[in-house]
Amino acid sequence: MHPQTDPAQHDGTAATPGTPHIVAPGEPIIRVRDLVVGFGERVVLKGLSLDVMRGEILGFVGASGGGKSVLTRTILGLVPKRSGTVEVFGEDLDTLSYGERRLLEQRWGVLFQQGALFSSLTVRQNIQFPMREYLDLSPRLMDELVVAKLEMVGLPADTAEKAPSELSGGMIKRVALARALSLDPEILFLDEPTSGLDPIGAGEFDDLIATLQQTLGLTVFMVTHDLDSLHTVCDRIAALAEGKVIAVGPIETMLASDHPWVSAYFHGKRARAAGFVQDGGR
Repeated sequence: MHPQTDPAQHDGTAATPGTPHIVAPGEPIIRVRDLVVGFGERVVLKGLSLDVMRGEILGFVGASGGGKSVLTRTILGLVPKRSGTVEVFGEDLDTLSYGERRLLEQRWGVLFQQGALFSSLTVRQNIQFPMREYLDLSPRLMDELVVAKLEMVGLPADTAEKAPSELSGGMIKRVALARALSLDPEILFLDEPTSGLDPIGAGEFDDLIATLQQTLGLTVFMVTHDLDSLHTVCDRIAALAEGKVIAVGPIETMLASDHPWVSAYFHGKRARAAGFVQDGGR
């Protein structure tokens, strides 16, 4: 487990622009400070600060519509911020040129909530899409990489020729994960990865994420409401309420928290049904 880093302990050093910055294990690979994001008059993130440590699986929880996915999309540059800083791999994203930003984007992979596969493309073409966007590889090598990525997520090679409409919900998630891994990223962003899966499928997907994290040395930032995922695969959990991170730590920290939202989330009916806590107790 990794403690939350005190902002004052960050030395402010960064790699020379264009040079990959290597973050040591246990150091922040994502560093967010005083982030404010809003849409019109509605402010969603209100001075949020958070560190994601290299090599951990961090679960990010919060109320529906509270800004969990907004944070992910802001880090990815898909949603503009009003103020605050976002650093990834020690680089302040505001200072990067277009070329530097593209190099950085190759070091992360993203699985959006519904898989977001291109319906008009085959599985092979979906997985190859980031390769064609960022790399200059031969068709033969890309085909070989598709088979390798499918095997990595537990799917047979012949899945490559299928259309997304031929896949089950669980297979769509795995293909989307294979696409997220297509550039051999160091960070994996997962947005509700087990949403829509049955309990068995969700458990198998959790196991897959844990295995990939260990095998590939990934850092995983996982937005989820799945209590089983939080309990079984996350090293730490960050809880979002009222636009800020209100608690960070392992599951034991969440269970011991006196914050009303955290207590309600981790001691509510669903938590008791999952067996995390006993009725009337902690």
